[in-house]
Amino acid sequence: MNKLKKKITSAKKKWEGIENNKEPIVYIGAASCGRAAGALELIAETEKFIKENNISAKVIQVGCIGPCYLEPLVDIKMPGQPRVSYSNVNVRTLNNILKSQLLEGVPFIKAAIGNFGNSDFNGIPPFYELPMLKPQVRIVLRNCGLIDPEDIDQYLAMEGYQGLMNALQMSPEDVIGVVRQAGIRGRGGAGFPTFKKWTVCRNTPGEQKYLICNADEGDPGAFMNRSLIESDTHAVLEGMMIAGYAIGASKGIVYIRAEYPLAIERLRTAIKQMKEYGLFGKNILGSTFNFDITIKEGAGAFVCGEETALIASIEGKRGMPRSRPPFPAISGLFGCPTIINNVETLGTLPNILRNGAEWYNKFGKEGNRGTKTFSLVGKIRRTGLIEVQLGTTLREIIFDIGGGVQKPFKAIQTGGPSGGCLSEEFLDLAVDYESLASAGSIMGSGGLIIMDEDTCVVDVAKYFLDFTQKESCGKCIPCRVGTRHMVEILERITHGEGVPEDLLTLRTLGDTIKKGSLCGLGQTAPNPVLTTLRYFRNEYLEHIKDGLCRAVVCKDLIEYRVIKEKCTGCQSCVKACPTGAISGPRSEPHNLDKTKCIKCRSCYEVCRFEAIAGDAIVIRTAGKRS
Repeated sequence: MNKLKKKITSAKKKWEGIENNKEPIVYIGAASCGRAAGALELIAETEKFIKENNISAKVIQVGCIGPCYLEPLVDIKMPGQPRVSYSNVNVRTLNNILKSQLLEGVPFIKAAIGNFGNSDFNGIPPFYELPMLKPQVRIVLRNCGLIDPEDIDQYLAMEGYQGLMNALQMSPEDVIGVVRQAGIRGRGGAGFPTFKKWTVCRNTPGEQKYLICNADEGDPGAFMNRSLIESDTHAVLEGMMIAGYAIGASKGIVYIRAEYPLAIERLRTAIKQMKEYGLFGKNILGSTFNFDITIKEGAGAFVCGEETALIASIEGKRGMPRSRPPFPAISGLFGCPTIINNVETLGTLPNILRNGAEWYNKFGKEGNRGTKTFSLVGKIRRTGLIEVQLGTTLREIIFDIGGGVQKPFKAIQTGGPSGGCLSEEFLDLAVDYESLASAGSIMGSGGLIIMDEDTCVVDVAKYFLDFTQKESCGKCIPCRVGTRHMVEILERITHGEGVPEDLLTLRTLGDTIKKGSLCGLGQTAPNPVLTTLRYFRNEYLEHIKDGLCRAVVCKDLIEYRVIKEKCTGCQSCVKACPTGAISGPRSEPHNLDKTKCIKCRSCYEVCRFEAIAGDAIVIRTAGKRS
């Protein structure tokens, strides 16, 4: 342990050298979101600029700081000045920024959005005062976007592995006691108290025990786990070490989907660094604790997020859930006691062991302590990764942090495809496990999808149920057959062929699937349908009785036309139309050929003048079974 303390001292000096830099430092957000927006090109251009101008400067790749709508993000720290952040940077803007800061020594005010000082700097506000960042409480994400995730010294400089050192000076039972006092619940969705699973596993006899990190994040629109691993890799691995010590495990496995290549690469780099620093293998930090970590790449099956299906996949079997009991804590991987914790749960543990349970209890609310990360996506002005205290209302998340929607708000889907679709009446609902469950939804792993009036809830319910139906392992009849029948009914409704009796059938099927399915996938699959039936019943009836999709989404119920009085002839729709259905000279009202229109909605979405209308088609079979 003394060796690690020396390395920490060295790492802090190294970090002080970065903070008190004598040469410019360029930080570029290079997690998957930043790379998708062009970060790698910016890194190449920055290195080229530095070389051509013979400048002594560093380029550091950091992870995702959160506001994905601002990507790519580039920060520059000049000697003696605070770090200045620039958003939505392209190659042209980058050159202006580099010229201004690296050559002239002043910020490029036009593109600057915030600084990491305590007050305004040259009129640039503090970064954490930005509307999306100010209401957040960053515990899990404290290092994300600030440090190089591939440099263990930078993690050590941020009190990294202090939680593990504290844990190793306690008994495993005392570590479990701290986790119990902290009140942390599993962040993978179910919200089961972490200490309870640990206690069962700890008390179960067995020469071999396993600790599995569940990084099989499969919800459409969710990226919390990926972002944390990419941006603060060592935090997750330190959490695994703490959990392994507490339950008496000597083997750790990160089960991660193969579609996360950058996260996998950074995990491998971090594990290699841990070996070099004596944080791996036998007698870790001079203790009796032995632990090593391996990576298992999953093939991307949604059902493998379920504990027993995940275990089967690691064992080389088809990823299918099994009935419980016995629970994995008693008989899991290869029949051994096994604990499976979510990425975020593990990433939170170092903070609890470093700062104490009393500190952690300052956040959240009774029964729902701490914070939760969410991916905020959909029809929202400010998309990205956020972290808020449990108990924060949906209204605060959507409007204060997310900036609201451009068109009238309609609904929010919480918990991904297994969650529920909640209407405007729930905006003041506290985001905690029990409150969401009472409304018919779930916390899930943390996906939040915002919808406005251009969203058809029937189509959304069909989309999510179709996803879970295709991802079903097929082992149990309620899930395999029931979800297929529900999808077929929803397809008929969106085609204008539904009947009023379909609504009762959907509800009956949904309730049966929830009660009769073997695992959580089937038990929660009907949630999107049941909640939209509950809160948006009129929209279903409009589809069935009137053949009307007011959101102009269901293709069989609409046809598009140009409103001549509103059309300015800007030709945006002409450029967007893939079939040439829209024509007309610039500055004159356009024409739409319905025989060529494939109802792709492109013209409707690009028109800034509301000159494209989606009219309801009079469907003779509406409300009748043809």
